[in-house]
Amino acid sequence: MTKHDNIYANPLGDVTGFQFDQSVVDVFPDMIQRSVPGYTTIVAMIGTLAERYAQAGSRCYDLGSSLCAATLAMRHRIPAADCEIIAVDNSSAMIERAHQVLAADSGQIPVQLVCDDLQNVKIENASVVVLNFTLQFIPVEKREGILQKICNGLRPGGILIISEKVDFTDPDHRELMIDLHHAFKRANGYSELEIAQKRTALENVLIPETLDTHRERLKAVGFTSVDVWFQCFNFASLIAIKAKT
Repeated sequence: MTKHDNIYANPLGDVTGFQFDQSVVDVFPDMIQRSVPGYTTIVAMIGTLAERYAQAGSRCYDLGSSLCAATLAMRHRIPAADCEIIAVDNSSAMIERAHQVLAADSGQIPVQLVCDDLQNVKIENASVVVLNFTLQFIPVEKREGILQKICNGLRPGGILIISEKVDFTDPDHRELMIDLHHAFKRANGYSELEIAQKRTALENVLIPETLDTHRERLKAVGFTSVDVWFQCFNFASLIAIKAKT
């Protein structure tokens, strides 16, 4: 049974930087559903996109896989033969729980769980790569190199699905999107204290960028088609496709 997220429910004398430790793992499904508008839709559509783009005999990567929601979505929708899913997360607590999640799953596509920083993982023979709210936690100066490695490791016609919390250049629009996101969290039962303390914990840990920045970087590393397929407030998901030839 999923535990209720109350990590920030009580006043904390010192709000430390957010980490994907055991306390977060224990409440993660509840936390992500109540914090990220459209999360369920994004995960389900990752499965739909993988159904379309996964190529026979290829690998599909879930980078920053947490509890394997995207991995399972792909596992149950991919019809292509002889595919393998590589799920990578640098949190040992996440990987340990993910082993339990996969053990209870009936999917037939092999899944390899890797506990490591995604910068250390080779991307090879890939047709689908997923960064589902992952790149935002990577230092900005390392992001282009990671995307270049992904593009290089994708087969022609392969796809990258990248979901992110995003920023806006217009300050009024930025504040509106932040206010609407906070209203979403309040509607899902979070208190003002929880919202404020979580925001402090994520400061300098989660660094959002504008959609234009994401588009320009993805084009710069070699993706030929890049655009948003989903957005709700300051959360968005993009599709980046590598040319077939």
